[in-house]
Amino acid sequence: MTVRVFESAEELALVTANQLAARLVAGITARGRASLGLSGGQSPVGVYQALAAGARAIGVDWARVHVYFADERAVAPTDPESNFRLARETLIDPAGIPPPNVHRIRAEHADLEAVAIEYEARFPHALDVLVLGLGPDGHTCSLFPGSPLVMERERRVVPVLDSPKPPARRVTVTPRVLAEAREVAMVVIEPTRAEAVAWALEADVTPLEVPARLVRERDWYLVRGAAAWLRARTTPS
Repeated sequence: MTVRVFESAEELALVTANQLAARLVAGITARGRASLGLSGGQSPVGVYQALAAGARAIGVDWARVHVYFADERAVAPTDPESNFRLARETLIDPAGIPPPNVHRIRAEHADLEAVAIEYEARFPHALDVLVLGLGPDGHTCSLFPGSPLVMERERRVVPVLDSPKPPARRVTVTPRVLAEAREVAMVVIEPTRAEAVAWALEADVTPLEVPARLVRERDWYLVRGAAAWLRARTTPS
């Protein structure tokens, strides 16, 4: 586990993108292809843009990278709330990732249980890289405090029918996916998440109380304002 603190979102994006690109190259070298899991929200946007702009410089062959999603809201893929739309505009199209390599969650369909089952059937055993963001309540993906889904250990993808944050209907990966991913990068740039960061990294809490606790031992990339409540365990960058 590493907690790195950066003075600016731009610096964080460049360093994180280089680290994740290297992991993708390692996956391609080892297995002939690599898998990349993406989240929505504003924190990862700069990382996606930096990946699109610079990953080729260190040898990422996007034709061998397959893109998956940590969660999706029950909206059309063109909707401003769509995580797929965000990823398409900031990474997928700019990087030229082939459309057959992009595996979106079809959460606009009415039967979210069927959507989750179908998505799980084509989900990789272990993502090479999973990019996460953090909500002010400590949620990550669409795993919210108090939700029984935080305790799910068998399924990899499940529907969410009662999210406390609109929209209420979503599809999300489960803690199993977070545990099995080879590399997890929690990216937080918003100072408004500082308290949640401290809860997840330093408080004596359970994942049911603060779901981001599930990835406490993974790699965290923070802008200084988002680390303001931390007492220790940070590495200046």
